[in-house]
Amino acid sequence: MKFHTLIATAGIVSLLSACAPSIQGTIQLVDANNKPLPAAVASPEGTVVNMINTSAAVENASFSVTTDAEGKFESAKDTIKKGKYQVEINHLGFQSESRAVEVGTFSSPTVDVSLRKIYEGRRKSIKGSRTDEDKIVNPGEVNIQPPSM
Repeated sequence: MKFHTLIATAGIVSLLSACAPSIQGTIQLVDANNKPLPAAVASPEGTVVNMINTSAAVENASFSVTTDAEGKFESAKDTIKKGKYQVEINHLGFQSESRAVEVGTFSSPTVDVSLRKIYEGRRKSIKGSRTDEDKIVNPGEVNIQPPSM
């Protein structure tokens, strides 16, 4: 009888460890009209996903992962604890997104996000500028002094 109890206890422990809390999801890259971009144009691989526990001590509050080629991610084993998390997703050239999720003792919330492409606007080039005023990038921080003779 004790052997069966031991086996049952071992099974429950292994099940509970497999149900450890985690945060998982999928990232999709889209154009300005929310249409998916083909992987040849922009791959979601390497998208940075920051998971910040807003209810934990600072030294235990932040974890990061990157997505695979399909845009899927999952927190590393035993890094996510019960609490409220801010999940921030960043990919170069795309608008960042942020989601709030709550993680329970055995829950694994899913965060599926579409990141919208940022298209570069028209910029003035310094070479094509006509006046010195046009060449000043941040006039509030520039201190121009006349040359001393």
